[in-house]
Amino acid sequence: MTERVTKRKSGRGGEAARGGSPPRLPGLLEALIALGSDLDQHATLQRIVDAATALTGARYGALGVLDPERDRITELYTTGLTAEERRRAGRLPDGHHGVIGLLVDDPRPLRCEDVSADPRACGVPPGHPPMRSFLGVPIRVHEKVFGNLYIADDRSGRFDETDTGVLRVLAAQAGIALGNARLYETARQRERWIEGSAAVTTALLTRTDPTDALRIVAEQARVLAGAAAGVILQPTAEGGMEIVTASTRDDPAGIVGTVIEPGSPVLVQLLGGQPVFIDDSASDPRMTTPVRSRFGPSMMLPLQSGGRLIGTLALPRGHDEPPYSPVERMLATRFASHAALALVLADAQHNRERLAVYEDRDRIARDLHDLVVQRLFATEMMLESTRRRAPVPETDELLARAVDELDSTIQEVRTTIFALQQPPAEVPTTFRGRVLRESGGAAAVLGFQPSVHFTGAVDALVGEPAATDLLAALRGALAAAQRRAGVSAIDVEVDATVRAPTGGAAVRLVVADDGRAENGERPPTVTWQAPL
Repeated sequence: MTERVTKRKSGRGGEAARGGSPPRLPGLLEALIALGSDLDQHATLQRIVDAATALTGARYGALGVLDPERDRITELYTTGLTAEERRRAGRLPDGHHGVIGLLVDDPRPLRCEDVSADPRACGVPPGHPPMRSFLGVPIRVHEKVFGNLYIADDRSGRFDETDTGVLRVLAAQAGIALGNARLYETARQRERWIEGSAAVTTALLTRTDPTDALRIVAEQARVLAGAAAGVILQPTAEGGMEIVTASTRDDPAGIVGTVIEPGSPVLVQLLGGQPVFIDDSASDPRMTTPVRSRFGPSMMLPLQSGGRLIGTLALPRGHDEPPYSPVERMLATRFASHAALALVLADAQHNRERLAVYEDRDRIARDLHDLVVQRLFATEMMLESTRRRAPVPETDELLARAVDELDSTIQEVRTTIFALQQPPAEVPTTFRGRVLRESGGAAAVLGFQPSVHFTGAVDALVGEPAATDLLAALRGALAAAQRRAGVSAIDVEVDATVRAPTGGAAVRLVVADDGRAENGERPPTVTWQAPL
């Protein structure tokens, strides 16, 4: 290792020039033993700075931790400075100017007898205390620079080779502490992301709502990444992408529904299945959405499985928060891949469950049609035949009522069969299905299911204008019945075989209930009719 040394003033002859200062080897060994027993990174680095100044007789000491991606100082540990001096010094050094910048750009030991007169010394904050002699060494682990250790103002005048050796030993110890801390933090991050992926998979496979599934992915990713927001974007019909769900630490207003328009540079990368990493969302020209001004660093990760793009997971941080490290980018990209696979599996499982429900409903409908309806119809025919063969007035009336009841029951069962054949999570498109949906919605408030009867081929005969008016009348009649006391049954009848007063075909709606009006009498039956 080559050492850079400025021209030294005469008058110092190594260890003897220190005026009989005690040997430093025992003190160095004691410091190393003490450092090895402390597991806290921050405490260890501070103790290294303190030991550096104590063993070299320096007035000031500092240890700067570098961002491995951008070669800038992210943490600074000092000794010898009072709180007021730290406050006056202000911001951290950027690591690119002055003698500190030299150590970052060319990580070799650097000594300077009078830093205030050195032309390379610049960028010192106005409130920084004056310093003369300076010694700095890099903090390395396997040739990778993690930071720098500096001391300044040797009380005896200048630093020597022994000081450099002491500082290099302490810098090596600092490198071990930083390396171990970063390895430990990386292991912890991996563990958290793996646990998060497992939690997302478990949650997705136990939920059936697709919106819920996307929200779970966004929220879990936001927590794991320490992001200000976690959002899911999905492709639009126009070729853009729209934010469909968002999980934020603050108010999410204005985020959901934001669209990345087709042709945006960031969209080209996402649709191509490439992740996008952004240092500042507010200033990056690739970002075109109006919400970009809220955020700083961001990751946008494609959710794709089997070559199919499901959507995009975006994890923006706040303006003052640090950019994502390479480890965080790698872990988040893996999480996005696992989440995409879990979404596909959850969707497949949901489809299988829905298929099982449909198959079960079809089986029940077939059984009702093939067994129950046929038997009821056969019983009705037998009763009708008996009534005709034995025309006794009393018996004839009873049999007629039994035949009517059976006919009504057959209509109810057929309505149930039709309802079973409707997809439960979809809006019905047929007129019959829309009537059943309206009556089913009223059942949630009434506590019972209204009885619905259809006469005639209502789906084929009732057009859209008449259907819209009839449904509105049905909603009004059901709402009026809900407000009455004592209602325990409601009969709804839709008949498409009646004739209008003008002689043409018409549809009639009759809604009757067993409640009581305000005057105690039975309420009037609601009858509505319109021509077809």
